[in-house]
Amino acid sequence: MQHTLVKYSNYALLGILLCAVCAGLLFNACEEEEESDEIVLFSWGPSPALRGGDLKFIGQNLDKVTSVLLPDSVAGSISTIEVNTFKTKTPPLLVITVPEEADAGYVTLKTHQGDIVTKTLLGIAEPISIDTIYPLNVRPGDIITIEGDFLYLIKSVIFSTNKVDTVFVSQSKTKIEATVPEDAQTGVVTLSNGAVEPILVESAYPLNVALPLVTALSPNPVKAGSQLTIAGTDLDLAKKIVFGGEKQVTGFVSQTATEMVVSVPAAARDGKIKLIPASGVESEFDTVLIMAVPVISQVTPNPAKTGSNVTVTGTDLDLITSVVFGGNTTGELQSGGTASQITVSVPETAIPGMITFNTAANKSVVYTAILGLVQPVITNITPLVLNTKETITITGTDLDIVDTVKFTGDRAVEASGATSTQLTVMVPPGSQSGTITLVATNGDLVVSTQSLTLTPADAPVITDMPSFAAPGSVLTIRGSQLDLFSEIIFPGNVTATMYGIKTDTMLQVYIPTNVQQGKGNITFITYENEVIESPDITIIGIEPIVDPSLIINDFDETGHDLGWDNWGSNVELGNDPAISITGKYMHGTNQALSGWAWIWGCNHPELPKVALDPVDDYYFKFELYIATPLAPSAFQMEFEGYRVDLGPLGIKNANGTYSTAGWITVTYDMASFTSLPATFSGDDTKEWGLNMSSGTDVDLTGLYMDNFRFQHK
Repeated sequence: MQHTLVKYSNYALLGILLCAVCAGLLFNACEEEEESDEIVLFSWGPSPALRGGDLKFIGQNLDKVTSVLLPDSVAGSISTIEVNTFKTKTPPLLVITVPEEADAGYVTLKTHQGDIVTKTLLGIAEPISIDTIYPLNVRPGDIITIEGDFLYLIKSVIFSTNKVDTVFVSQSKTKIEATVPEDAQTGVVTLSNGAVEPILVESAYPLNVALPLVTALSPNPVKAGSQLTIAGTDLDLAKKIVFGGEKQVTGFVSQTATEMVVSVPAAARDGKIKLIPASGVESEFDTVLIMAVPVISQVTPNPAKTGSNVTVTGTDLDLITSVVFGGNTTGELQSGGTASQITVSVPETAIPGMITFNTAANKSVVYTAILGLVQPVITNITPLVLNTKETITITGTDLDIVDTVKFTGDRAVEASGATSTQLTVMVPPGSQSGTITLVATNGDLVVSTQSLTLTPADAPVITDMPSFAAPGSVLTIRGSQLDLFSEIIFPGNVTATMYGIKTDTMLQVYIPTNVQQGKGNITFITYENEVIESPDITIIGIEPIVDPSLIINDFDETGHDLGWDNWGSNVELGNDPAISITGKYMHGTNQALSGWAWIWGCNHPELPKVALDPVDDYYFKFELYIATPLAPSAFQMEFEGYRVDLGPLGIKNANGTYSTAGWITVTYDMASFTSLPATFSGDDTKEWGLNMSSGTDVDLTGLYMDNFRFQHK
């Protein structure tokens, strides 16, 4: 016996409630009993009643009832079932059998005095039941048989997920034959009588609806776009196949219950395939379907030329959807390709490297042989001597892949109109003499072996400029077209910000106070970016003393002077305010010193002896003023008994002598003196001082020095 779940109608529930209220009384009261010939109904019952069971009427003169009308459940409420066969028919009692077709509603007793209609509704207890369903394993479209009782009351058979069948193959009191819907799913079957408050009867066991199942795939791996054969069971139920990457196919080459042939989508990816029937329930095959990849045999030519084509040979090349060259640049597939050969353009920006071939299946194959790329070659440049803004012609090979021509001086022009063998460009203003560099479209650089000698076109000409100048002073420059200068940059990359007179023939500019001191050149830039370098100029000036504790000798010592440390008697202590910069200073007195001699020296504690650790972390500095040019001579400094060469002092003049235009600070990097120890202990018994060596007589009377010191870097 199948399990049933029954939901009664409101009428049935109402009848049960009335019976409970009447505390088990079987009959419903009607009119009062009277002694007469009148046909009277006092009570009736039970309600609800069972079909096939007894329905009793108690009253007066009921033997005169000719028939009983009950609602017809088959024909509907507008029709009735007439019962004129009675199990008992006496004046006080009338008993009939409730027909199987009876339905809930009012009951009418037919008499010669007229109809007697019950004042309450008859409820019908409908014991709809399912005994069995067969077969339990079905395919969509199969016919199932449901056996039970009162099945003629059923209006619909409901399959899993509310798939409803209301048109039956056959229906009787004990059997229903119904068709399994195409989109039915596995689950219990429910019967419904179709009422507003329906009776629902569920099957005890689920109905198993077949799904398409895959048992084998061939071939595997498979090529995208080719045909895949699927073997299995119930494959004719499949409406859709889903490949890896969620690529769906709804049209098949062929389809039977045991075999399907389908074209693999071009963009399908590795993965398990899923078959989906009309019910939408997925059936997945455990074996992963592998998408075939192309095989690359050769790429020619190698090296290739950017912007040109390469030919690729191999197998399954028609799977390739994109080609990536070195530098992560994508080439363009040319038309006319086949499975064994394709043509691909090399991007202009590609660089040498491996090539990656991609497919629509999101798979990649790397051709591991490095694809080389040709570079432009310069064979000649003409002319080599010219002015800026004039044109040069470059001849060579593969010049058509040149993007830019760079000139010395950080100037560049775009290459245009080039052929493979010739390129013509104008030398931009501001270019300087030197080599040129060709920049290919992929960034490759080719530097010429020839050099250009350039003259700025319409550039200013400097005819006169001082060789010495001081920070903060006005520098006067004379020449022609000087008003074309737009920017002036002093040594130390310091740009001038203040100007005086500026005409075609004279230019006055204030030297910035933070200019780099010493010998250097001034850079002049025109409005057309022409760059002019000045003749040598020496910026004179002194630096402040950063750390007084690092002073070796400032000639201001108390109780001790050059009378004691003037070991060679070649200098004196000076204090002329017109010359002094920081108190006293050392002044040369020997007018004809030659050979080797001490200038000053000290090996006692009266002067500070500075300890350094490490030595390489410091500079050695002093102030120098050479009023009378010195003949070439070599100076040495002695630190704690270690001597280092300082070379000639001052700024070299055209005649080979050395001088300065005023006081300047001279700086040496202690790390450049490789003969020194790693540290100085500050030992005051060791020798400290300055000496000089010369092969000719040297006049020291114009030599002034001060503030020998160290400075931390």
